[in-house]
Amino acid sequence: MGESESHNKMEEEAVRLGELAKELQESASIFISKTTTEEQSLRQRALSINSNIQKLRSTVRTAALHPHEAERLDEELFRAKCILTDGDAASFLPNKSHGKFLKMFLGPINVRATRKDVQLKVKEEYNKYRDRTAFLFLLFPSTLLFLRSWVWNGCLPALPVQLYQAWLLFLYTSLALRENILRVNGSDIRSWWIYHHYCAMVMALSAVQLFLLWAVMQGVAMLLQNRYQRQRLYTRIALGKANRMDVVWGETAGVEGQLWILCPILFILQVVVCGILLVVMAVGNFANTVQTLMSKSRVKAKIKKSKSKLELDQGTLRKNS
Repeated sequence: MGESESHNKMEEEAVRLGELAKELQESASIFISKTTTEEQSLRQRALSINSNIQKLRSTVRTAALHPHEAERLDEELFRAKCILTDGDAASFLPNKSHGKFLKMFLGPINVRATRKDVQLKVKEEYNKYRDRTAFLFLLFPSTLLFLRSWVWNGCLPALPVQLYQAWLLFLYTSLALRENILRVNGSDIRSWWIYHHYCAMVMALSAVQLFLLWAVMQGVAMLLQNRYQRQRLYTRIALGKANRMDVVWGETAGVEGQLWILCPILFILQVVVCGILLVVMAVGNFANTVQTLMSKSRVKAKIKKSKSKLELDQGTLRKNS
């Protein structure tokens, strides 16, 4: 008798839980449908406002206005653009293309975060990852060079070098993935630095001894660069000059005759490819650094011009009063 009552209670509880699950599913479907409709409405409004800002900025630049008035209107439109692109409304604007690199590794999935706090967490994690890998970038080649000089009698065993090259390949691949994701989420990373990591992925497979010395120097530079860029970014964000999403790398046996192909590939072609990649990376780094300096100088000149005009207007008002 007691067992049948217990069985009936369990059956009733199971039926009740099933009904609750159905009700929850219906409520969730209604909620998702409602939010989807509201999202479409907000997306249309965001697109309309963004389009109107672009049109008005073009009109201001082509209209025959007084320079002071045109500059004031351009600053107002720039503030409106920053509000639109640096807040939660940015998720309703069209995102940048995911690119072939992301699609190759992750497939056709959307990596755009809809909430601004999630986007900022992605950026902060990227900065922390760069800091962590900068220490490893310095430690790994330093350890190999130390062991080569004091333990391995001037030789570099194949296994630790291969492990180091595998880590470099992983490092630059992960950096390229993270930077592509940041770019999709509205970061202002220049495209060159992502291509730079593509080149570095190839370089990581074809350098040993001299590259270790370069890696030690690069590790020190990365540590200093990360610290400087982080401090500069915080300052620029505090001054309102940067958005919160802005950011600141076998067998020896074979058929006779294969050695004639293998030697040029290992010793000649490898040097040529590494040399070309280094030249490309150097030219790209130099060009992007010059572009950054020029853009900063233009911004500083614009700020200085605005300050001088403001002081002139204030002096005129004082004389009139």
